[in-house]
Amino acid sequence: MPDFPKLPPSGIKVIIVGAGFAGLSAAIECDRKGHSVTLFEKVDQIEEITRFGDIISFDPNGSRIFEQWPGVIDAMNRIIRHTTWLDYYKWNGGFQTRQSFLGEKKWGRRINGHRGQLHSIIYQHALDRGIDIRLGHRVSDYFEDDDKAGVIVNEERVTADVVIPAEGVRSRGRKIVLGYEDNPRSSGYAVYRAWFPSDELAKNPITKHLYENGDSHVVYIGRDIHFLSSSIQGGTQLNWAFTHIDNYDIEESWQFPGTVEEALSFLEGWDPVVREIVKATPKGRLIDHKLVFRDPLKTFVSPKGRIVLIGDGAHPFLPTSIQGASQSIEDGTTLAVCLELGGKDSIPQATRAYEAIRYGRVHKAQATGVSTRERWHHADWDAIAKDPERLHLVREQWLLGFDAETHAYNVFADTAANLAKEPAAKL
Repeated sequence: MPDFPKLPPSGIKVIIVGAGFAGLSAAIECDRKGHSVTLFEKVDQIEEITRFGDIISFDPNGSRIFEQWPGVIDAMNRIIRHTTWLDYYKWNGGFQTRQSFLGEKKWGRRINGHRGQLHSIIYQHALDRGIDIRLGHRVSDYFEDDDKAGVIVNEERVTADVVIPAEGVRSRGRKIVLGYEDNPRSSGYAVYRAWFPSDELAKNPITKHLYENGDSHVVYIGRDIHFLSSSIQGGTQLNWAFTHIDNYDIEESWQFPGTVEEALSFLEGWDPVVREIVKATPKGRLIDHKLVFRDPLKTFVSPKGRIVLIGDGAHPFLPTSIQGASQSIEDGTTLAVCLELGGKDSIPQATRAYEAIRYGRVHKAQATGVSTRERWHHADWDAIAKDPERLHLVREQWLLGFDAETHAYNVFADTAANLAKEPAAKL
């Protein structure tokens, strides 16, 4: 087994539930800090997670932590999209503007690629580190007392010093944290997502440039819809996604196969390039994914401070934020540091410090997704004709130039001290 740098054993036992990006990243970061990790995942084969999906993005604030995981960046660079721009078009055709991201190199890397392929790289790194990942282990409940927390997994009780639900918006861990059932609600939108080889696009005169010109990154903007497409891996792969108004209740489905005919019905009159991309989508490669909404949680931490929400289970993001994955990486990074600095005898204080450090930042970041969607979906084309850069994504240092690990080390002591001054009921 390779020898990865890590801190001496902390004596802290951590249970993580869910082997998505949030769970795996938290596991790796906890391992780096010397904590003992057991990760439970309900699927029997990891391919059940990795075989589906489209593109996922990590901005510099998220990807910088990958630099601490030996070999991961090199593996990712072989499969990600290599562009430094985003081209904007009006829904029915007509180039508007190009936004360059070259200036962001001072903050770090932008990682954009197939979520399954990137997940496989991170999963393999976790295995190479020797992290105890147990597939086929379904967690049915959570519990805690003053001294420990635990889960019921495959009808057995397993305990640790701290438990981290990383199962997404439907996590059972949310109930013990909040004290009540909190069902997700539809945001009123869903997103079609597809990824497939670009062979057929290469044969079509309307779309062959997507193959011939190598990697690309394009957005078409219309009323209540924005359509994103990317050519990746030298133009040999094509990803597209677009939002649409969604009329189904959240309980009816989570995500389900979409059809090309359904997708095209939302795109009447759109640029022929857009419609031909959708038409070329092979059967079985299109997913219709519901975008959920949750009111901001009052807390990420359970009453006794030993169960801690991270990722979408704590704060789901809209895709237009381009921050959901990165914020989940920040969560795990911050929590691992807080546990390290707090120590085994002060788990509740450490988890409360994690919440205090993260709470305001994640909600400020969440708001960027709503503002971008509204600016695109209700675009003022007369104003844009005069100033096309009104369409550009807002890219700011406070969000993208952030180092979650360094920040946690810098503010933990003051944060914990301030929390200690609050009434005991807070702990």
